[in-house]
Amino acid sequence: MTSRRHDDKALDAFIAAKAEIDTMLARLQILSADHFETHPDEIHWGHVGTLKHYAGLLRQITDSAFKEGEHAA
Repeated sequence: MTSRRHDDKALDAFIAAKAEIDTMLARLQILSADHFETHPDEIHWGHVGTLKHYAGLLRQITDSAFKEGEHAA
């Protein structure tokens, strides 16, 4: 019985973590659809740097999740 309760807690924690990720991804999708709250006439190199930073952070996540880049087997 202890094992099953432990598994239930792990499942609950997993679902909560997944929901947190889903929420963050949905927010990023909305922000991206709005061109990260920038107008084409206002784009400057600072915006480029910010997006490249975001892309690098996301690449770390996707490389880890898909075992690519430095996480490749």
